[in-house]
Order: sequence, then C-alpha cells, then structure tokens
Amino acid sequence: MLRKIIHLLFLPCSTATLLMEKKNAGSISPKEDRKLSMHLRICKWCRAYQKKLELLDDIMKRTFTPKENDKINDADIQEFKEGLIKKIDF
Repeated sequence: MLRKIIHLLFLPCSTATLLMEKKNAGSISPKEDRKLSMHLRICKWCRAYQKKLELLDDIMKRTFTPKENDKINDADIQEFKEGLIKKIDF
C-alpha cells in the first residue's frame, strides 16, 4: 500500500516512461533523473520496460550505425562504373 502511494505521489508510470525515452535521447535534467531513479527503485514494471528499451536501443544502434567497412568511397564508385561499362560494351 505504501509503495502505491509513493509511486503515485513521486512519479506516475506514464511520466517515467517518457523520462526513460528522454534519457535515451540525452536530454534529461538532473532533477528528472533523480525522480526517475526513485521511481525505478519502486516500480518493477518500469524497470522491465527500461531493460526492454535498452535492448531495443542497442539493437537499433547496431543495425543502423554504418560500420567503416560499409562506407562507399569514390574509388569503389569508379570501379563499379568501369565494370558496368565493360559489361555493357560486351
């Protein structure tokens, strides 16, 4: 019962999830960070949500961050053009 009262008075889950998203984006204030930390100590559902959010963020970063090997440079483009011209000319 006490947990529910503290939970509702300090920070509702809807605000906590918003703060988690803001923290991921790097735009959270120290005050908001303290409130979120307090909430996460109390709320097991938001802790679970945070773990899933961190996992998804990690997957997205690994999937969409270009690696050094994936970058196309001018020499690669020129080589592709020359190969294409050779194939067209027979």
